[in-house]
Amino acid sequence: MARAVFLDRDGTILEDPGFLHQPGRARLLPGAGEAIRRLNAAGFLVVTVSNQSGIARGLYDVAAYHAVQQRLSELLAAHGARIDAAYFCPHHPEITGPCECRKPGTRLFREAQDALGIDFGRSAFVGDRPSDVEPARALGGRGILVETGAGGAHVAQARVLSATVVPDLAAAVDEIVRAA
Repeated sequence: MARAVFLDRDGTILEDPGFLHQPGRARLLPGAGEAIRRLNAAGFLVVTVSNQSGIARGLYDVAAYHAVQQRLSELLAAHGARIDAAYFCPHHPEITGPCECRKPGTRLFREAQDALGIDFGRSAFVGDRPSDVEPARALGGRGILVETGAGGAHVAQARVLSATVVPDLAAAVDEIVRAA
């Protein structure tokens, strides 16, 4: 079974201007490209799992999400890095009703596990919101909150969830690789 690092996208890998849907506005956070390259080199699958409520809100469509993902792939390739798989939830409970794919729900993580043969116990869940790290409690593995994006406002909640708190993705990767 494979080890994976599940990464939130906006606020963790990319700057988060709010409802990012224009590829030209996609900007890597400092050190993110090198951090993901290190995960690739260490043998971790890198999987993005992202809540994209802007789709449910009618602010952009699925094609716009995919266009930003394509731009992210290009930005990472310039650093010798790659994302192995990407999953997203297009719902919002107040608009589309409840779903099992919106983080902290575990459906998308389980789909990735089935598709890629992932061992959750040897994996990490990294993001800038409690909903990004909470799946580690339900599935096993390690939760790591980054203080980039919205992370600085959620440190106390993350600690209640037994998540490690670090300044950014590079520091999260330091923790992951050291424990591997």
